[in-house]
Amino acid sequence: MRTFGVSAAAILVVGMLAVVVYAMQHEATADKGRMLFNDTKLGTNGKSCNDCHKDGAGLEKAGVRKDLETMVNACITKALNGKSLKTSSAEMQSLVLYIKGLGSEKKPSGKKVRSDVEMAVGISRQ
Repeated sequence: MRTFGVSAAAILVVGMLAVVVYAMQHEATADKGRMLFNDTKLGTNGKSCNDCHKDGAGLEKAGVRKDLETMVNACITKALNGKSLKTSSAEMQSLVLYIKGLGSEKKPSGKKVRSDVEMAVGISRQ
C-alpha cells in the first residue's frame, strides 16, 4: 500500500512539472517576441521582421496602436509570405510585448526608415 502511495505521489509531481514546463513554453514574453522578430520561420521567403525593421527601427511608436496585432499580421502575410497568427496566441502576444518595449528604449536617430504602416502597404520614401 505504501508503494502505491509513493508511486501516486511521484506521478502527481511529474504531471505537475509537465504542466509548469508547458505553461512556461506557451507564456508570452518580450524575450520570445525578440526571438520571433528575428526568426525567418514566421514566413516562407527566408526573411524575418528584422530584415525590414533592423533592430526595431520604425516601430518605436507602434506599441500604442490599437490595431497592432493586425499590423503584425499584415507584415507576416505580405512581407514574409507567412500565415497570420491568432491574436490570442503566445507568439502574437510575445511579438506585441517586444514591439511595445521598443517605444520605451532610446534609439539613436539617423537615417529615415519606413514606418510600420508604410512597410505593410509597400510605400517607399524618396
